[in-house]
Amino acid sequence: MKVTIHPSQLKGIIQAPASKSSMQRACAAALLSKGTSSIYNPGHSNDDKAALDIIQKLGAVIEVDSSELKVQSQGINPIATEINCGESGLSIRMFTPIVALSDKEITINGSGSLEARPMDFFDDILPLLGVKIKSNDGKLPMTVQGPLIPANIEVDGSLSSQFLTGLLMAYSAAGANNVSIKVKDLKSKPYIDLTLDVMKQFGMNVPENKNYKEFVFHNEPTQDTTHQYTVEGDWSGGAFLLVAGTIAGSITVRGLNLSSTQADKAIMDALMSANAAIATEAKGIQAHPGGLRGFEFDATDCPDLFPPLVALASYCDGETRIKGVRRLKHKESNRAVTLQDEFDLMGVRIVIEDDTMIIHGGFIKGADVHSHHDHRIAMACAVAALGANSETVIEEAYAVKKSYPDFYNDLKSLGANVSLPFDKINL
Repeated sequence: MKVTIHPSQLKGIIQAPASKSSMQRACAAALLSKGTSSIYNPGHSNDDKAALDIIQKLGAVIEVDSSELKVQSQGINPIATEINCGESGLSIRMFTPIVALSDKEITINGSGSLEARPMDFFDDILPLLGVKIKSNDGKLPMTVQGPLIPANIEVDGSLSSQFLTGLLMAYSAAGANNVSIKVKDLKSKPYIDLTLDVMKQFGMNVPENKNYKEFVFHNEPTQDTTHQYTVEGDWSGGAFLLVAGTIAGSITVRGLNLSSTQADKAIMDALMSANAAIATEAKGIQAHPGGLRGFEFDATDCPDLFPPLVALASYCDGETRIKGVRRLKHKESNRAVTLQDEFDLMGVRIVIEDDTMIIHGGFIKGADVHSHHDHRIAMACAVAALGANSETVIEEAYAVKKSYPDFYNDLKSLGANVSLPFDKINL
């Protein structure tokens, strides 16, 4: 599906989408926390839908409406022999150790870019925990059979914190006691903070965090209970809206918690470094166009910010340097190369030097670009197009449904001139 973005001026108030990072973790915690859980402000992205399908196949019973999701669970009790994680990297990494809590043999699969992502982490770690695993040379599909037995292990946290998230939840559900998970070179620490916070809110046994280098479990049994959890507004999606406001108009974004543990809250630091006109008030965050300037930013712990940061840097006077490029290789696309290629079409020169991306801001031209089936690339191109000299056509624009299915409609509600099939987007 193609979407055309015309140069536009934005104005108005918009609610940030629900955080899929928060939503997916809540689904996993509700499955593992026996009893009834109520999840408010549930998301409806493709990744969220994948998580809901997974927990149902692992034994949860759900009732859902637009504002509340009820989950009834007695723990892991699989009713299917296969789960499919769609294209969700978090789901595959988080739910695999959770699936391994069962003594049934279960196949774990995915689609799209997930089929090419390395999963050999599990080949190395799960056998240490008494789990049988067969994979396709370190890739999907995988077949696992537990039950997982918590043990003292050490894992490499440099590729993704999502592997650790799954292990922490699985250890907790398995009643881990006086055992620990040591971690080398953990990246994206804020996402582990989010995991621990979700576990705490669902009454799970939360390990002692020893400076992110070791997580020690002291078994504290929990009783069946009723849990309530509200999914946060998404700083990842909100980052695109805030950047759009600094480029193309005066907008207010609501629903973003400034006290959130989400890693992408760091967009506020980047915006301030870029001299963006940003103001926080009780009802939301205001973003206005202003004299943007080149900035330096370390995105190692928040690699999902690269796409909106590149869109922002494109409008900054001078040179912008963003660190953390190595974290971009195993995303929906190789994002460093994809950003470089697609923004080159829009007249923006991007140079990659080792772990640093250098963006030379300046004149933005309309172009025909491609999302490479990557939701964040599609959104970055759309935001950058708002201030271009002519229209921009985005191929495979539907990729946004992975995380933010309402993205184009939200831009339209703010006054953006967006040409959609049948003048709407039903993804």
